[in-house]
Amino acid sequence: MQAWLAALVGRYLAFALRTTRWTLDGEANLAPHAAGQPAVAALWHECLPLMPALWLRIRRPGARVHVLASRHKDGRLIGIVMRRFGVEVVHGSSARDGRDKGGAASVRQLLDVLAAGSHVVLTPDGPRGPAHRAAPGVAQLAALSGVPVLPCAARTSRAWRLPTWDRMFLPLPWGRGVLVVGSPIAVPRGDWAASLPVIAAALDEAAHRAEEAQRKRKTFFF
Repeated sequence: MQAWLAALVGRYLAFALRTTRWTLDGEANLAPHAAGQPAVAALWHECLPLMPALWLRIRRPGARVHVLASRHKDGRLIGIVMRRFGVEVVHGSSARDGRDKGGAASVRQLLDVLAAGSHVVLTPDGPRGPAHRAAPGVAQLAALSGVPVLPCAARTSRAWRLPTWDRMFLPLPWGRGVLVVGSPIAVPRGDWAASLPVIAAALDEAAHRAEEAQRKRKTFFF
């Protein structure tokens, strides 16, 4: 049943995202990473279904993207769907603080991924919230790897907002969308904690820019 549901959701998302007319805000911020420089792309959990549009826009031969998903059933479903878009999955802990063995193993795997030149996608307020509150993992991973955090957001003019803890956006076909990529954030290895509120603020700013761009258009949320 889970495989059937994931296939259905994946096909729907592919159709909705490909029929949406996307614009990119922050192309200069994205350019070095589209060319191959690894990054920790961070976004709030609410816009996760929209972000494959960014990957489809910059995809190039040999480039790889990995997303961290929990071992919870929702995380496994997200992982199956993301694979449809060529995004590999690293399964982490179900615990938000990541202090168990599964969390430590996933951090090591993500560090290996970044060292190999691949990108990592994280939702710092996932997998279960609270919404728009960043857990330490994103800053810790950037500090340990020496790879910058790239704050991202997306909105589309036609979307459902699901009745979930994060009010997730589910795109409708034939909309007009905006992808926002903020300035990269370097995280000092010896003081990652000071960078965590900076990252959270940058994610809020990226979301605000996306909302403002859509506000200039006629936007439908259901």
